[in-house]
Amino acid sequence: MRLHATIACAVLCGAAVLPACKGKQGNNNKKGGSKVYQVLTVSPQRATIFNEFPAVIEGQQVIEIRPKVDGYVEAIYVNEGATVTKGQLLFKISNPVYEQAVVTANAAIKSAVADVNAARMDVEKVRPLVEKDIVSAYELKSAEYTLESKEAALAQAKANLANAQTNVGYTYLRAPMNGVIGLIPYKIGALVSSTTTNPLTMLSSINDVYAYFSLNEKQSLNLSQRLKGNTWEDKLKQLPPATLVLANGSPYPQTGRVETASGLISTETGTISLKALFPNPNGIIRSGASATIRLPRIIDTAMLVPQSATYELQNKRFVYVVLPNDMVVSTAIVGVPSNDGQFMIVQQGLKNGDRVLIGGNNLKDSTKIIAKPANADSLQRVFQASQSQE
Repeated sequence: MRLHATIACAVLCGAAVLPACKGKQGNNNKKGGSKVYQVLTVSPQRATIFNEFPAVIEGQQVIEIRPKVDGYVEAIYVNEGATVTKGQLLFKISNPVYEQAVVTANAAIKSAVADVNAARMDVEKVRPLVEKDIVSAYELKSAEYTLESKEAALAQAKANLANAQTNVGYTYLRAPMNGVIGLIPYKIGALVSSTTTNPLTMLSSINDVYAYFSLNEKQSLNLSQRLKGNTWEDKLKQLPPATLVLANGSPYPQTGRVETASGLISTETGTISLKALFPNPNGIIRSGASATIRLPRIIDTAMLVPQSATYELQNKRFVYVVLPNDMVVSTAIVGVPSNDGQFMIVQQGLKNGDRVLIGGNNLKDSTKIIAKPANADSLQRVFQASQSQE
């Protein structure tokens, strides 16, 4: 009986304590209440994002300077990296054989001229004899044929001289265009020929330069589907001007237009090559330099939210959307970050007028909050400032 009384007493005491505890907990909830969060009302707006690709710079024209004749490098008239003009002398190749061929050809011409003169005299001597029937017409024809033969030999001698002079001219290498001299691997005295592996130098025209870059198959398909046009070339014409970031991180002041470099996807790399043409009037960019191509993409109906208003879960991006009753619900979105990383440009998942929670973390769905409107104009000014810097 004593044991039963003790248990009954404990049950009664517990029953008395529970309402008190429950009442205390309710008072705490009432005291804490719902928290205040900033809420941003989104609306469609125009935004620009940039896709970046590593690029290699090449002059619009790059020419290998190679000798056409065999010989030794006798003189080098330019320095590496020098700017040259069309027709400027670059190298002199020494080969006495070609110079001697000119001497021999000149001597052959003199001999041929003498033979022609002698044959012409014979014709002039025989002609009056034939007219007076002193000798037969056969003698005149024979003399005329001999003259023609000697004239042909003279023409051949002149052709040999022209060839010899051409070969001598090949020993002087001149710039075929305006441009910049590259490396000169051969020094004075080096033996070179038309079959030498390395050229004497590279001459690049850099008034305009090409920035070559590649897109993988997925990127090229996305670009093709996004742009209007019947052909790939027509689609590329719809692209806004590209910008170039130099190796030191500074933006190049001139914009360029994108063109096709290769119409095929490489089976080795799975990429398609493109190029962007940039004016280079001051010669700031040199052939062989590295840079980064920025292709702008304009989105007319983007929903802009701060990056801090999003969170990632299982490789998906989410935001908290505030319902009309001020309860939050997590919503998956599809978008891309702005280039400064401060904003998310949402392309799917939000609609005009949706309210997005800013600064809330680890909230459960259906959590009720006190919504405080965020300053959308201030956020827009920050975003526009970041866009102008790009």
